[in-house]
Amino acid sequence: MSTDSTHASLDHDRRSFRYYRNAVERHWDPHEIDLEPDREAIADVPTEAFYGLRETLALFGAGEEAVTEDLSPLAVVLEDVADQLFLTTQLYEEAKHADFFDRYWQTVISPEEDRRGLERSSPTDARWFNEPYDELFERNEAAMHRLLVEDTPENRALAYCHYHMTIEGILAQTGYYGVQTNFSGDFPELPRLPGLVEGFSSIRSDEGRHVGFGMWRLKHLVQEEGVDPELVTETVGELAALTQQIVGGASEDGVHGVEESELVSYAAEKHGQRMEQIVDASTEMPDVEELVRLE
Repeated sequence: MSTDSTHASLDHDRRSFRYYRNAVERHWDPHEIDLEPDREAIADVPTEAFYGLRETLALFGAGEEAVTEDLSPLAVVLEDVADQLFLTTQLYEEAKHADFFDRYWQTVISPEEDRRGLERSSPTDARWFNEPYDELFERNEAAMHRLLVEDTPENRALAYCHYHMTIEGILAQTGYYGVQTNFSGDFPELPRLPGLVEGFSSIRSDEGRHVGFGMWRLKHLVQEEGVDPELVTETVGELAALTQQIVGGASEDGVHGVEESELVSYAAEKHGQRMEQIVDASTEMPDVEELVRLE
């Protein structure tokens, strides 16, 4: 380790350092969320909606576990210390998200299955995952691990496109928005699940910061390191088609709540804003407070 006294201190103005500090200041603990009200209220969830909620939670939980594992190669190749600091918070937060979903399943879903006379299921059952879901996460794993073999600006761009822009920016954030809206008490056919809403609010806020980091690094790669913007738009466009198949395969007919068309519009609007911020040099990136703010 170098002990050079002229070594510069951390750049507190660097965007990734501000993201790191924001993560520290907005710390939350999944085990401090009270799930007892959810255990009572979930009895009022209609049958088809309960089946849909189980599947959605399984998809989220498995996704959080997968991305926790797949983020490690990026931590290996990043050079800037502030970037590394931020990434340690992202790894920590992905682990917390996986912890939340596991706790919710064990505390709320499994007892409700018992009450309804259903066989207990596992969030890792293969039945929850369709082929597009498996393909998306396999592609993400390959894109992330490619960095360990050939760390080029293009491969970094592909890694951010898969992980931050698609899995977090399109699939996860849209899904979190939909479930959180459904169980916030705004639909008379569905009960309010306050523990689920609180957990999803914290997760969505974390994910906003993660997506912002990926956008910032992609903008740098496009504007400063010569990565073709078409590589970004085409890659994310292709992956977005997979996310639509995932959402379509997980939807249930006759389930109350946010219409699929509204979720599609939400995702498309967010995606359009982000791509403009990345490829247009004159468009400002949102600050971290905007990224973590919920609608």
